Amino acid sequence: MIEFCVSLSLKRRLREQRARLYRMALSWTGDNMLSDDLVQECLTRAWEKRQHLRDEARLEAWLFRILHNCWMEHLRRQKRTTDIDEIPAEQEGGPDNSLERAQLADRVRAAVARLPVGQREVVTLVDLEECRYAEVAEILDIPIGTVMSRLSRARKTLRAELLHLQPPRDARQPLLRRVK
Repeated sequence: MIEFCVSLSLKRRLREQRARLYRMALSWTGDNMLSDDLVQECLTRAWEKRQHLRDEARLEAWLFRILHNCWMEHLRRQKRTTDIDEIPAEQEGGPDNSLERAQLADRVRAAVARLPVGQREVVTLVDLEECRYAEVAEILDIPIGTVMSRLSRARKTLRAELLHLQPPRDARQPLLRRVK
């Protein structure tokens, strides 16, 4: 009876994580269908290997690790493609504002997609999913120093590519301001 209740609780928690896993897979792959397949494979493996989950408080990191392994297996089996499906973004405001936001989101997605796989994984886990460096190191099975260096390189590359998209500063606005 206890095993049955634990299984129901785990099933519910796995279902709750599906959206986060999908968002992460989509940011890594840029492909809706592939992302869905990776998440399905991840959840299937998680269910099959549920007895290996030592600490249920670390479920998210465990699932992200499984998703990363599924992604790496896919990359080993496939040639790299450069096609990126357009992802419709939900927007508020008028059509001009919606178009600007959609174009900006597309540029950012494209810049992230051009990053090397390792940098893309780290920047999406840290900046999109707000994982701690130690969690990212565990998920990707790399040293924490590697996480920090990849994140630094990724942010530097993104900054260089996207800085021109920032609206111009008002010339009258001082660069520094005094705070007391």
